[in-house]
Amino acid sequence: MRVGEVYRKTKETEVKVKVNLDGEGKAIINSGVPFLDHLLTSLATHSLIDIEASTKGDLVHHCVEDLAIGLGEALNKALGTREGITRFGSTAAPMDCSLAFAAVDLIKRPYFKIDLKFRGKKVEEMQTEDINHFYESLTNSLQANIHMFVMYGSNDHHKAEAATKALALSLRQAVVVDFRRKGVPSSKGAI
Repeated sequence: MRVGEVYRKTKETEVKVKVNLDGEGKAIINSGVPFLDHLLTSLATHSLIDIEASTKGDLVHHCVEDLAIGLGEALNKALGTREGITRFGSTAAPMDCSLAFAAVDLIKRPYFKIDLKFRGKKVEEMQTEDINHFYESLTNSLQANIHMFVMYGSNDHHKAEAATKALALSLRQAVVVDFRRKGVPSSKGAI
C-alpha cells in the first residue's frame, strides 16, 4: 500500500494527515472549517484516495494553510520515488451550473495556476482567498504542477466543488500505477 502520514505542530496549528493512494475514497476530515471538510470529503470520494485529516489552531487561515501543507506532504510521501505512476491527469467536471477543469503533473516541480471565477468574498463560512490559498499550498507541498479553472458558473459553492471534483479525478488518473511503466515516468530518466 502507498500510504503517507504527516504530523505537523507549530505555535499556530496542530495538523495530522494520513492518506492511502490505493484506498476507496474514505474521508475522515475535521479541519474546523465545515466547507473545507466538504471539499476534502469530495476530493477523497472522487480520487479514491483515503484521507484522514484533523487540524486545531488559532486562526482559520492558519488551519487551512497548514492542513494543505500536511496533505501535500502526506501525498508526496505516499508517492515515494513516483516510479511506475501514470504521472499526468486531466478532467473536466460539472456541478450543476458550473463546469471546471483541472490538470495535474506529478513531476516534483511545483507550479500552480487557478481561476475559479468567484464572485463573492466567501463560500459558506470560508473566505474565497483561503480556498485558492489551500490549493496553492497543497501544490507546493505535493511538489506538483496543478492547473484549475472554472469555465463558467453562477454559484460560488458549485464552482469550488466542481473544481475540487476535477482535481480529484485528475489526481486519480495521475497516481495510478501503470504496470507497463519501468522506472519513473520521464524521458529524462529522473523526476
